[in-house]
Amino acid sequence: MEHWNITFADTGEDTDTGGRVKKIEKYIDEDTFFLTYGDGVADVNISNLLEFHRSKGKIATVTGTKPTSRFGVLEVDESGIANSFAEKPGTNGLINGGFGVFNREIFNYLTEESNFERDGLQKLAKKEEVAVYRHEGFWQCMDTYKEVEEFNKQWNLNNRPWVVWEDDEV
Repeated sequence: MEHWNITFADTGEDTDTGGRVKKIEKYIDEDTFFLTYGDGVADVNISNLLEFHRSKGKIATVTGTKPTSRFGVLEVDESGIANSFAEKPGTNGLINGGFGVFNREIFNYLTEESNFERDGLQKLAKKEEVAVYRHEGFWQCMDTYKEVEEFNKQWNLNNRPWVVWEDDEV
């Protein structure tokens, strides 16, 4: 297994997302770095993500994924009759899955009071400086206690589609 240097930085409980990223600038020694939001679980191949980022030559690369809806969906005709039920279907559009590769230039778009998506990524997107790595594998957010419980249940049942390492590597 490769060795990685991972830095956890206390950026403040009430700091907005852009401010959190801005506050880690002093820890970034390389021009290119990985960033994750920490509330998504996925089997993203980060080597491929990095290669994709480098091939696009953009300031930012985010992982685009199609999430599963948290709710079942009804299809209803004009007369009010249900035609089908879909239990937590996938959505049509891509979302930012929270795994990205960035160049240091991202810090020029952020302040300690900014929002990462609005003040950073949105401005870069308008300049066509955001590449999107399409992830077709496993992705799930872990925002709620219910989702944590579900992940723990899956782990205990050895149903771990996000695991990409071998047991002897842990």
